[in-house]
Amino acid sequence: MNEWIKLHEKDTVAIALRSFTRGEKLHLDDKQSIELLDDVAFGHKISLYSLQAGEHIIKFGNSIGVATTDIAAGHWVHSKNLKSGLSGILSYDYTPNVEAFAEAAAAQQQSKDISRVFQGYVRADGEVGIRNEIWIINTVGCINKTCEIVARRASAIYADRVDGIYHFAHPYGCSQLGDDLSYTQKLLASLVRHPNAAGVLIIGLGCENNQIELFQQVIGDYDPRRIQFVKAQQAEDEIEESLTLIEELVEYAESFSREPIPVSRLKLGLKCGGSDGLSGITANPLVGKMADRLIAAGGTAILTEVPEMFGAETILMERTATEQVFHNVVHLINDFKEYFIRHGQEIYENPSPGNVAGGITTLEEKSLGCTQKGGHAIVTDVIAYGDRVLKNGLTLLEAPGNDLVSVTALSAAGAHIVLFTTGRGTPFGGPVPTVKISTNTELSQRKKNWIDFNAGSLLDDSTMEELSDEFWEQLIAIASGEIQTHNERNGFKEIAIFKDGVTL
Repeated sequence: MNEWIKLHEKDTVAIALRSFTRGEKLHLDDKQSIELLDDVAFGHKISLYSLQAGEHIIKFGNSIGVATTDIAAGHWVHSKNLKSGLSGILSYDYTPNVEAFAEAAAAQQQSKDISRVFQGYVRADGEVGIRNEIWIINTVGCINKTCEIVARRASAIYADRVDGIYHFAHPYGCSQLGDDLSYTQKLLASLVRHPNAAGVLIIGLGCENNQIELFQQVIGDYDPRRIQFVKAQQAEDEIEESLTLIEELVEYAESFSREPIPVSRLKLGLKCGGSDGLSGITANPLVGKMADRLIAAGGTAILTEVPEMFGAETILMERTATEQVFHNVVHLINDFKEYFIRHGQEIYENPSPGNVAGGITTLEEKSLGCTQKGGHAIVTDVIAYGDRVLKNGLTLLEAPGNDLVSVTALSAAGAHIVLFTTGRGTPFGGPVPTVKISTNTELSQRKKNWIDFNAGSLLDDSTMEELSDEFWEQLIAIASGEIQTHNERNGFKEIAIFKDGVTL
């Protein structure tokens, strides 16, 4: 295995693929060597050249920030000598990347997956699901425990007749005002419409802001065979009434069976969390390959985590399908920056402590790795938080980087599966199958009950082409119900709702 990697010919740093100690030699491709002047941990950066204070440091072929001191070749490059080069709200010009459009068109023409199918469920409204589950959605957090009891008792009775009966606890739906309440309603309504749920039981309390009657207006037209309602304060026994309705929903769910469906109907959510120095080298590029492959076959990928686009946003803007989509991306980026300013927060906040420990120093470094999950596809649409995807291709979704909030938003947007890359590991899973992809082999071996796929083997003995084919087949199997993800097997199916407002 290589001991280091340089990602782009323009790069001024290399990434350590093992831990180095001061005094060791880094042997370069030109048969020269550099003596290490610091201890450098696995996944961290090593300066390949002498750099001056104020000089941009290059990784991925782009600036990841500026040197705060003079840096000699062989020094560890991290928070002690590197800072973000980003500041302020920027203006952007519409400059389409012609090569990107040609590459995307060629990929579609050459796709070998146009006729590929998975085994899924076609719903009465024409939507497609990959699971045949019953979901319990509560309008307000006051009845989380009631819904939990209903889900547990219903699972004991009907678990062998559907793919699962799940409740997603949350604390909202009451004492919220204006847009804050609207966020909750939109998000929950989009979950209600998700086709992985064959049937949905909506349970309200009766005195909350998010009244069932108001929530029904947000949901819009619905099929009473698929969606049922209980108002706890009006029911003599809300648990027994809920169980009776779930039996009806289970019977309706049993009217569906798996059938061949083109992969063009599949939607993938793209997410990273707990990154390390290898995230932008192994797992994120692999996920980008999956997004490109699905989109070339006519399918859909959804990229979110807007703050983790800061510093790499122009890469996405150059690939927008139209000038209007470009302007929508500009608003997506700048509106989220205004959100930071409105709350008195630094726009270009450094990555989380876990990211920093893993070797990520600046936001632009994180973003340049993060956006690789979107591959090279054309950006066809931008949607607001809580909205559902309407177009095939690559859609950008308004949501923060927080793992729970963004995975929930991806699920609500219509993602059948969320691809979640991680260099640190997490047991969390969203409402839909959440595939954990490790950036390094050590993590996949240590956390076998969390990790579903090891992208770290790219640094061992696998090529990107080999690993892409293997991962693609695994995703088809997951979509077809042949494989469960660890979050499904462990019962980790949770949601979190974005909050931006006053609580009464």
